[in-house]
Parts: sequence; structure tokens; C-alpha cells
Amino acid sequence: MEEKTYGRPRRGKTNYRSKKYSGNKSEESKSDFKGDSEGREKRNKDFSEKAGGKKRFSRQSDQKKPFKARSKKRFDENGPDKESLQKRHYSKKKQLEHAKMMGPKDGILRLNKYISNTGECSRREADSRIAEGRVTVNGKVVTEVGTKVNLKDKVCMDGVLLHPEAKVYLVLNKPKDFVTTLDDPMGRRTVIDLIKNACKERVYPVGRLDRMTTGVLLFTNDGDLTKRLTHPSYNKKKIYHVFLDREISQEELDMVDKGLELEDGFIKSDAISFADPKDKKQVGIEIHSGRNRIVRRIFEHLGYTVEKLDRVFFAGITKKNIPRGKWRFLSEEEVRMLKLF
Repeated sequence: MEEKTYGRPRRGKTNYRSKKYSGNKSEESKSDFKGDSEGREKRNKDFSEKAGGKKRFSRQSDQKKPFKARSKKRFDENGPDKESLQKRHYSKKKQLEHAKMMGPKDGILRLNKYISNTGECSRREADSRIAEGRVTVNGKVVTEVGTKVNLKDKVCMDGVLLHPEAKVYLVLNKPKDFVTTLDDPMGRRTVIDLIKNACKERVYPVGRLDRMTTGVLLFTNDGDLTKRLTHPSYNKKKIYHVFLDREISQEELDMVDKGLELEDGFIKSDAISFADPKDKKQVGIEIHSGRNRIVRRIFEHLGYTVEKLDRVFFAGITKKNIPRGKWRFLSEEEVRMLKLF
């Protein structure tokens, strides 16, 4: 009879069939199988009599404890402990150190940005002052625009030492009849008058609101964040509460949602609906465009007059719990949100 072979033996067992045989099991193979089964029964008996199983599982549980201890120790070494968090103070010195930490990793930046960070002037004006020879770095006059300096360098303008300012972020609930400028040649009240005692740093409004428009208005001396919030490519969301002179129909709201052709180009809302289902004069509109008087012009295009306009949301910031004409500083979480999203 033709000899047969079988596959791989199962793990931990002797496969007597893996041997070559001619049809019938030999006495030798039977005895091998019997001996193996007896040995297996003996091992199981020994395992049950001893506490080996429990000991093995206890070793597994013991292995977890050192892992937890190492994890906690690593956090204590690299992260701040509870005592250091309690002693943290947000003094002017601390804010300045934080501002330097948030700067470039190598501590190198353009001279015009260094000057603008001090609040002395804008980057463009700083370039002109550099070209005029009014700026010195470590006692040497610098006239080349684009020069890079270190945060530790001593930069002077017109003989006065400049100090990099800490970044400041605040939100104002703007009232009506205030213009969104630093100063007004016509002598009208400005939004700067409302926050002039907020901080010593020179902050600027982020974007604009019409003189009669109320609501959320951000201020900061962070030029990079200002660009991020105002440039159309970032699509920062704004929500307005609109009060019209008369009721508007759902069909006209759908027209705004689909888009309108204004004198300066096509515009459409991101979302629009009635702010109050019982009052067809009140409309809520979400839009990301920063074009001048865009919300008012949308409804004027449809033949309506906007009697009251209130911005209730800007890039995730609201005016909740801020009385009209009052302001507050943004929290660290809010600033982080503005920079990341």
C-alpha cells in the first residue's frame, strides 16, 4: 500500500499520524500516543494542585503597577505640578515672557515686525523709519529694510529703547453711535474711547463695524491674528441679528440664500432664517464676507431699510454676559481657538 503523510501536528501535542505508516497503526505509535496523553493528564493535575495559575495571573496584575507609577512619574517630571500652577501670576513680566515664548522658535524675526510688536507703529511705517535711519540695533544704525534681529537685541527708535509688548486680546460689546477708528477727524466718539483704560498696550480693532451697528468687536495687538480673522480666505463666520422696517417674505430670504448680484459682485449668505417666527421683521443671517456694509446693502437691494443691526457672533466669540459698551479679556482657550480654527 502507498505510504501516506499528514500535515503539521497541532501545537503542544504529538501527532502520531505525522509518521509514515502503512495503513494500520503500529504498536509503537499507539504506545507513544498513550504515553503522551498520560503525561498531559499528569501536567494538568500538577497545575491544579499547585497555585501556579493564580501566581501567573498575579504576575500580570503586578506588571501593571510599575507601568502606572512610571507614567505618573514622567508627568511629574515634564509637566507642571500643582504647586507651581497655584503660584503662577499673570504679571506684566510673565506676559512678556509668554509673548517671547510664543514668538519664533529661534528667536529671530524681522526688524519691522519687532517694532510693530512694541505698538510703536505698523510694519509699513516701521520700514520707512528704518530707511530714514531712525532705528538702531545694539547701538548701530540700521537702514536696510528686511534686517532680522534677535528678541534679546536692544532696539531703539529715535533714541528710545523699545520693549516687545505682550499680546492682548479683548472683546467689546459695541454700542451704537461709535465709529470703529483710532481717531476721527470729525470729532465723533470712537471705540477706543470705550477701552482706553483696558490695558497699557496699544490695541487695534479687528475689522470694522458701522457707526450705528452694535455687537461683537475684537481688539488685539497681534497682527498675525488680525490678518487671520479678516482675510476672506479664512472664511471666519459672522452672525448678525437684523431688524427691518417691514416684514420680509420667505421667498426673499431664499433669494439671499441663493445669492444676489450687487454693484461690487455676487454675494450669498451661508445661512439665513427668521430670528423670531412671530416677527417677520427680524432676520438672522450668517455670512463670512467682510465687504463694506455688506449686510445692509443686501437688504437695501431687496428694497428694505435696516433699522437696527447687531453682530452676535464673530469667529466663535459672542457678547454673552457683556453689557452694551463694556468689554472683557479673552480667555486662553478662546485665543487658542481663534488661532487654530
